[in-house]
Amino acid sequence: MNVGQKVLFELKKEISEIDYDRYFKKLVYDTKNSRSNLVYFTAPNMIVAKWVKTKYAEKIVHLFELHNEVRPEIEITIGKVHKHIPLTKMPSEKSPSKSTHLNPSLTFESFIVGDSNQFAYTTAKSVAEKPGKQYNPLFIYGGVGLGKTHLLQAIGNYHIDLGKIVIYTTLEQFMNSFTSHLRSQTMDRFRDKFRECDLLLIDDIQFLSRKEQTQEEFFHTFNELYNNNKQIVMTADRAPNKIAGLVDRLRTRFEWGLMADVQPPGLETKIAIIQKKCELDGISLNAEIINFIATHMGDNIREIEGAIIKLNAMSSMLNQEITLDFAQNAIKDQLKEKKENVTIDDIVKIVSKELNIKPSDLKSKKRTKNIVNARRTAIYLAKNLTPNSMPQIAVYFGMKDHSAISHAMKKIHEIIDNDENFKVLLEELSNKINNNS
Repeated sequence: MNVGQKVLFELKKEISEIDYDRYFKKLVYDTKNSRSNLVYFTAPNMIVAKWVKTKYAEKIVHLFELHNEVRPEIEITIGKVHKHIPLTKMPSEKSPSKSTHLNPSLTFESFIVGDSNQFAYTTAKSVAEKPGKQYNPLFIYGGVGLGKTHLLQAIGNYHIDLGKIVIYTTLEQFMNSFTSHLRSQTMDRFRDKFRECDLLLIDDIQFLSRKEQTQEEFFHTFNELYNNNKQIVMTADRAPNKIAGLVDRLRTRFEWGLMADVQPPGLETKIAIIQKKCELDGISLNAEIINFIATHMGDNIREIEGAIIKLNAMSSMLNQEITLDFAQNAIKDQLKEKKENVTIDDIVKIVSKELNIKPSDLKSKKRTKNIVNARRTAIYLAKNLTPNSMPQIAVYFGMKDHSAISHAMKKIHEIIDNDENFKVLLEELSNKINNNS
């Protein structure tokens, strides 16, 4: 696999399957003409080329820089006519790019704070201001696309501006570097790099699971940095005690400092994120369209931002104003898939039967534990299996407004994170609902 294929493979893991199949799958890496500082791709048409340029130019450059340690210029050739669409400008020789592997746009100022991420944001900011002191290590965990990497890189960018030595890497890149230096018998260089920094920022630490040799090396790297009061920050999709195949001495070290979880955002936070994204990118969306995106897309912030960029790109290419109808049609493939024939009534009927609760109790104000849990379960399934918005679900269950639904969803996610049996129950209920609809 050549470096271009590796970059596309890594990108595939970070974007939606629909976007990858529609655009990136059609790109062909030109191995003959590409060099470390100049990379060529071929696209089948202008739409694919412009879409890639608009949405992922900086990300592609970043991934090539990780592999080659050189920031390249990237061009796309259209079909066989050799029309070049430059994605980036070459960095000026007078001001060379500092190879930090950080995205400079991921700062604390560009991060939208809400109830779901307030604690993680506050602790990350505290660590940035006082590294190696109170919260070391800092362990941030939560689902995909909720802002963990943004906070991690915000810490790094804060310290780059202060002239500190910052290493940001994914766990996969750490392992690849470790393996490469081990084979070439240059482990001294590997250790110098990772142990002589001011801050070590590791993304996706859960992939350390069952990697015994890498765990051993990371254990000693961790100890060296910790003993020298150097800050360590890690992210994962789950808490340390939920990462299977992690040796106890590492797990306990991960828990030494502070653990902060990032929950799925509520409706208000999603709306604020969309508004901020529009402001930063100069995109004009009215309140109706913003509410539509926030209500009908899932909780993955990365996908929401991608939908906004797609709307803007299509509007520009087709020279059309972004209306609600235009938005609904443009991003219909990215909307969270929900079966139109599933109703909340269907869900209440099956949940009440399976959990031995009267259907009327689910819509009542009763607060006994079994009824509250059954009601939250029904709300969770209604949010995930029907096209109803949170305000609509709130009306159905007789709740004050969408914030009550958001609170119920947060509680359910907390249970899911800590109770495998409950996750199984949700899957069984989902199957029964889908099969009976």
